[in-house]
Amino acid sequence: MVRWKSANFDGCSEVKKMDKAEMRREMIGWLKRLDFSEKQAIEEKLQQILFSSGLWKNAGTVGVTVSQHFEWDTKRIIETGWAQGKTICVPKCVPKEKELVFYRLDDFAQLEKSFFNLLEPKPEETAKIEKQAIDLLIVPGLVFDKKGFRIGFGGGYYDRFLAGFPNQTVSLVHSYQLKEHVPSESYDIPVRQIVTETGMLKGNGGIL
Repeated sequence: MVRWKSANFDGCSEVKKMDKAEMRREMIGWLKRLDFSEKQAIEEKLQQILFSSGLWKNAGTVGVTVSQHFEWDTKRIIETGWAQGKTICVPKCVPKEKELVFYRLDDFAQLEKSFFNLLEPKPEETAKIEKQAIDLLIVPGLVFDKKGFRIGFGGGYYDRFLAGFPNQTVSLVHSYQLKEHVPSESYDIPVRQIVTETGMLKGNGGIL
């Protein structure tokens, strides 16, 4: 009989990690290959559905990451929020604790490049927004299933933030990013709503 040398080895967890890494690489490749005009058309559909939703209309304070490179653009989301009088807040990473802290953003000039060339708020030029004050959190990700479980970029920042977040969460996702199943752990928290180019899904897979 073959025995594992380490009693702590979890074969299922190792497979899940491998699956996540492979799915992450595949989706990043797909996003990078999108033609600019095609990407822009998809973004317009996603944003139109978001802006017409009750989630957006009822939110006074919206948390959203400043997108980079191949991610779905969030600049228009931020600008639309400003135009509608919403409070927009964006996250700053705290690498040591792998935590996110959100700060109010009133102007793109309040952003600076941080590690990995992410655009993050300058804390000295803006105000911190407490977690419970964010009515709607737009959660980034690469791969999703219809239950709302997601594969992000692997840092674990949003996973930790979602663990104590009490309000509405939504992700903007092209249907190609939706899979039948995403590997998840018992502590993973799914997003509550998913915006696709064809409509909205509840986190449990139901159509809104």
